[in-house]
Amino acid sequence: MMPMHPMMSRAATPPPDEGFEATAGQPLTEGTAPADEAAVIEALKTVHDPEIPVNIHDLGLIYEHTVDDKGDVFVVMTLTAPACPVAGELPGEVAEAVARVEGVGKVTVRLTWEPPWTPARMSDLAKVALDMF
Repeated sequence: MMPMHPMMSRAATPPPDEGFEATAGQPLTEGTAPADEAAVIEALKTVHDPEIPVNIHDLGLIYEHTVDDKGDVFVVMTLTAPACPVAGELPGEVAEAVARVEGVGKVTVRLTWEPPWTPARMSDLAKVALDMF
């Protein structure tokens, strides 16, 4: 039997289904002020796709994010491709990063494949970083 290349896995892992969710955090105690949108965006910018040297927010992978009056955060995101090697892990990393923000309670990150991501969703900063101008 021929040995496997170290970068190959035995079986390809199928991409998570549309609507896959990752969660993190705990409900805030009564009277705690919820985080503002800017703090959530900064947390999103700390997460990077390991294959692309640009954060997921500037890449345009975040389609929606809301903070409710209880500090709970809901994020809808996608990936550059369903076959992305971190497809099953990145939503959890996003949930954990946002949950660390002061004033954030429970975080739910939902993965979507529609509409598909395109480079047109990237910020100008990301395009410059990736020499796409």
